[in-house]
Amino acid sequence: MAHIDAGKTTTTERILYYTGRIHKIGEVNDGSATMDWMEQEQERGITITSAATSCIWKKDDEVFSINIIDTPGHVDFTAEVERSLRVLDGAVMVLCGVAGVQPQTETVWRQAKNHGVPCIAFVNKMDRVGADFRNAVKTLDEQLQAQPVAVQIPIGAEDRFEGVVDLISMKAFYYDEENFGVDFECRELSGELGQDARKMRAEMLDKLSLHDDGLTEKLLEEKEPEEGEILEVLRRGTLSGELTPVLCGSAFKNKGVQQLLDALIQFLPSPLDIPPITGIHPDTQAEVTRTSSEEEPLCALTFKVASDPFAGQLNFIRVYSGVFRTGKSAYNPRKRKHERIGNLVKLHANKREDIQELLDLPVTFAESDMRILDQYVGEGYGVMTAQVAEAIHIAAQTDAIICDPNYTGTAMAALIDQVAEGGFNDNETVIFLHTGGLPAVFTFAEQLANFKG
Repeated sequence: MAHIDAGKTTTTERILYYTGRIHKIGEVNDGSATMDWMEQEQERGITITSAATSCIWKKDDEVFSINIIDTPGHVDFTAEVERSLRVLDGAVMVLCGVAGVQPQTETVWRQAKNHGVPCIAFVNKMDRVGADFRNAVKTLDEQLQAQPVAVQIPIGAEDRFEGVVDLISMKAFYYDEENFGVDFECRELSGELGQDARKMRAEMLDKLSLHDDGLTEKLLEEKEPEEGEILEVLRRGTLSGELTPVLCGSAFKNKGVQQLLDALIQFLPSPLDIPPITGIHPDTQAEVTRTSSEEEPLCALTFKVASDPFAGQLNFIRVYSGVFRTGKSAYNPRKRKHERIGNLVKLHANKREDIQELLDLPVTFAESDMRILDQYVGEGYGVMTAQVAEAIHIAAQTDAIICDPNYTGTAMAALIDQVAEGGFNDNETVIFLHTGGLPAVFTFAEQLANFKG
């Protein structure tokens, strides 16, 4: 998540490349980025709709599965960010190394905090003229009160940006530009760079000591804390929202992204770290909880609805507990009836992979009458519901579709479905009321026109 043009999609592209999910790096500028698959996104060079994918990253001989949602940065599409943060376990906030915190950065930060999403920050574009890492960290503190803790510092800046220094391990990483940064060299610190790193490390430890008594005692006794101790304090502070680790790099120049992937594993939560979700039983009105476990009864949430010209309506699902399995039935509390689960697909941008069951991945399945915030629960276990909202209202005896900006995707899906079924009569007037900006309306109109002329 980030302000527009901070480099979210470029960073995601490098993550997919380094994890082996893709084998050729695409660029936003020429419309070849994997996650910007819509024609309107490729033409404008901006992200319009949230795109989901997943990848595998190996660290310390362990294999980790990472699910990614690349969100838009333009203010007119902030509802896409909101519905994504509703179901995410952690977030990477990408900052421009020149501008630091920008207006939309403040918006997405508030959205993340409202949903209790732990964050780490990645100061991108350190190769640009005017890039200032310390100023970016300062804006995080002054404008967001994010309690930033720099765990890296850049080696050089602007056209002299060469790599990053890890303040936890006190190692310097230099990247091979000839093979897109896949290979990098780890060097010991020396000279002026070593002095700067020791000074910044002391500042980092001083901030961390405010959150851990054991670390404070070691520092007072002038003992060097273990690397594992530092990581433990950082992770605990990140998960609680009290700290925001800050890293740096240049995704476009292929520097610092592998260390960002390591930080995802070290600091952000897995589904097992998330507190149990709570809801209200529809019959007894008692509060019910569900932990993230396959053994628990099913609890799943529809967080986004989209329309596809070939597959029809697609529903993005997040599973909080149990197993969401194709061919089985689950209870929908909005409709108050059981429904059969249709085909499940795992997404990679606009590409789909058929799967049979879902544990915690964001996937889609086809269902004709689903809406945002629809939920599914296991049969015989009551309803796990916090809010069931109507996404769109189609006025009786009129042809007006009234859309709240938080549910633009659902309104568009409904309108496109009506076009696909035969459209409107010549004497019908359709009024689309939208409180967003012009880019959102123009994008909607283009999608509708491209769908069926």
